[in-house]
Amino acid sequence: MKIYAFAATTRKMPDEREAYNLFRAKYYVIMSSAVSVSHSHSGIRKVICQRFQAIKQVNLFRAPSVHKVTYIVLLFVLCANTNAVYAQGNQDDDVVRVESNLVQLNVGVVDRKGNAVTDLSTNDFVVYEDGVRQTITSFEPAATPFSLVLLLDLSGSTLNFRTTLKQAALRFIDALSPEDRVAVIAFDEKAQTLADFTVDRRKIAYAIDRAEGRKPTTEFYKALRYSLDQLKREGKRRKAIVVMTDGIDTNLRKADTALLAGATTNEEALAAIKPEANSALNGVLDMADRLGATIYPLQLPSADVKRLPLPSPQLIGIYSSANKRLETLANRTGGRLHAINRLEDMGRLYAEVAADMRTLYTISYQPGGSRPRDGRWRAIKIEVKRTELLARTREGYYAR
Repeated sequence: MKIYAFAATTRKMPDEREAYNLFRAKYYVIMSSAVSVSHSHSGIRKVICQRFQAIKQVNLFRAPSVHKVTYIVLLFVLCANTNAVYAQGNQDDDVVRVESNLVQLNVGVVDRKGNAVTDLSTNDFVVYEDGVRQTITSFEPAATPFSLVLLLDLSGSTLNFRTTLKQAALRFIDALSPEDRVAVIAFDEKAQTLADFTVDRRKIAYAIDRAEGRKPTTEFYKALRYSLDQLKREGKRRKAIVVMTDGIDTNLRKADTALLAGATTNEEALAAIKPEANSALNGVLDMADRLGATIYPLQLPSADVKRLPLPSPQLIGIYSSANKRLETLANRTGGRLHAINRLEDMGRLYAEVAADMRTLYTISYQPGGSRPRDGRWRAIKIEVKRTELLARTREGYYAR
């Protein structure tokens, strides 16, 4: 506003007024584009070049000298504004690096009857890491909005109940807080964003309605990494992923099949695969740890090995390991795994996830001392001072 007030006080000759107005119009357009460009050197350079080009196009440097000075001053003010945007981008990047050791927990609290408790404050909680009490550095109440990725498995295995899946997803969106920002991402052999983060429920509903896919391959863990990458852009907002899937990842299935080649009994198959040793799973968990993101898997009926006709030991091993990985995703990030036994349960389970998210507190702490990031497991325990209450959060993290 100060820039425009300064320009308005400058006396302009009649032949300059049109050029000036054109320049100001171009300024509006360029500034709106500046908001969306990356805060990188190339992005900022592009905006600055656009501004100089705008001046050249309207011949401002041919104006009388007294007005030329005014426009040059205005240009430097605008470029200073660009530098401020770039500095802010650098500052945001620095915050991420400085706070890389910050541990963020989404915490659910219930009473002995299982009823959610949402009226607690910072002083009601005590956090321990490896048995050492930690100092809580920030606290967000349960009503604080989320940035949420609704991740939809659209591989061929979900084709038979696609309509029910979409209807349940729409009910889930309706159950969220109006301030929650939602992105819709679908995946089969690759992940794609159908709707970027928004509070506009019409855009979200449209994205869900047009979601299509039928490829036989499923890149589930790549889709999770893609979703976490999108959540990075949401800054310090609380973060969650709600994914409806059978958990069968094509690449992991191939690896599991190789491990199960010698299994001749169900017991041998179950013992052959150690889901916690899988690099794809651990890569997702590391990203979720750094972002403080909670993952809620809703497991589709197609993942139930009991529904398979005469399953071999290999199939039992593959489906059981997929289920264990989904359990690990939920437990390690403070979420919950919901098994969909009947298609009619989809809407109800989505509603339970939405209700659970509305009861989560977010607590952050900086681990005390100069503990190295040595890749070792750090166990987290959280207590509520009111002994009749029970707290739930992620079990810990690997200090990578």
